[in-house]
Amino acid sequence: MADYIDKMANYEEIFWINPDFVPPAEEPQNTEKIVDIDDAEARLARFAPFIRRMFPEVEDGIIESPLTALKSNEDGRFFLKQDSHLPISGSIKARGGIYEVLKLAETLAVEAGLLHWNPDTGEHDDYAKLGDPEMKEFFSKYKVAVGSTGNLGLSIGIISAAIGFEVTVHMSADARQWKKDMLRSKGVTVVEYPDDYEAAVAQGRREAQADPTCHFVDDENSLDLFAGYSVAGRRLKKQLDALGVTVDEEHRMYVYLPCGVGGAPGGVAYGIRETFGEGVYCFFAEPTHAPCMALGLISGKLNSIAVGDIGIDGKTEADGLAVGRPSGLVAKAMQTRLSGCFTVDDAKLYPYLAGLKDSTGIFIEPSACAAFEGLKYICDGAFAPAPDEKSIHVIWATGGNMVPEEEKIAYYERGKK
Repeated sequence: MADYIDKMANYEEIFWINPDFVPPAEEPQNTEKIVDIDDAEARLARFAPFIRRMFPEVEDGIIESPLTALKSNEDGRFFLKQDSHLPISGSIKARGGIYEVLKLAETLAVEAGLLHWNPDTGEHDDYAKLGDPEMKEFFSKYKVAVGSTGNLGLSIGIISAAIGFEVTVHMSADARQWKKDMLRSKGVTVVEYPDDYEAAVAQGRREAQADPTCHFVDDENSLDLFAGYSVAGRRLKKQLDALGVTVDEEHRMYVYLPCGVGGAPGGVAYGIRETFGEGVYCFFAEPTHAPCMALGLISGKLNSIAVGDIGIDGKTEADGLAVGRPSGLVAKAMQTRLSGCFTVDDAKLYPYLAGLKDSTGIFIEPSACAAFEGLKYICDGAFAPAPDEKSIHVIWATGGNMVPEEEKIAYYERGKK
């Protein structure tokens, strides 16, 4: 343990295999489920007509991303899960962030008698009505707030404004300027902080607690966010089934997920494990300057330790991963469910970005590129069971589609250098 922490303190890359990992078959029978994935999936289905009405580009009303085959070799088949191209907000945060705001809108409308939904029978109104002017006027009496390094703020801001909520996004110094500008263009109040992510979240939480009409989206502790992310496992299985791809103990699946505070990758990893069962191995990717989840899990201190406690500055080009302290909810959930963590030097992010663009034409943002480093370790045999030609690898591209064109060009050119 000390060796890993010493390396992290020196900004060295690590690959850590979780010694406490428990295969699904060995999980105690009385293990409590963290969230109800069926309930979350059903809620998203109810909201499909509303999403289709408010965002016509989402033709079926289902917020989902492509699964793109990259190549095959003796180590298996390689796929890119393009949450970088999720509708509405162009990042993995469109899963949990939009889900939590939709659930809030449903709860308020049902309680006010403006929307009918019977959870016992499943009977419900056409949720497209939530886009009516009188509904927007109703929702305008309520507020939504969130603290973010960028992408969660985009998802919360865009969907909240579309519903009619008054929304404030508290953004840390790490957030890209274009994300702040985009939110403001949609009528979102953006509060900027010279401090890191943790300070922005703390201030946003304090302000929301003082206002009974304000709902705070808590990236560190929200079960609703976690539930929205967890549906990704079901969606991924449908996509693999359509391709005739099997996942089991003989046909292993390795999943590589960029990690900031942990909510999105934690929820996705949980959903994947619950959906597929045996033969699934999930790994979190973090920058060497902000390896908060790796530090929490390796030290055993979970969210009781921050990267600053071992002298790390938390400053990284991977803005979406610039978090100093992990989510306690997720760290605890991943203690026995996550296969491992690895860290990536910032210098590698842009070359990965340019290489992907050259080989596939697909653009993803620097934060998302951290996931690629995991392939090196797994395919070089650093983990058992090692992959073979029956295995598949899923690189989870967490964001990038909404990056302005001039920024994309600058990122690409930097990578080519």
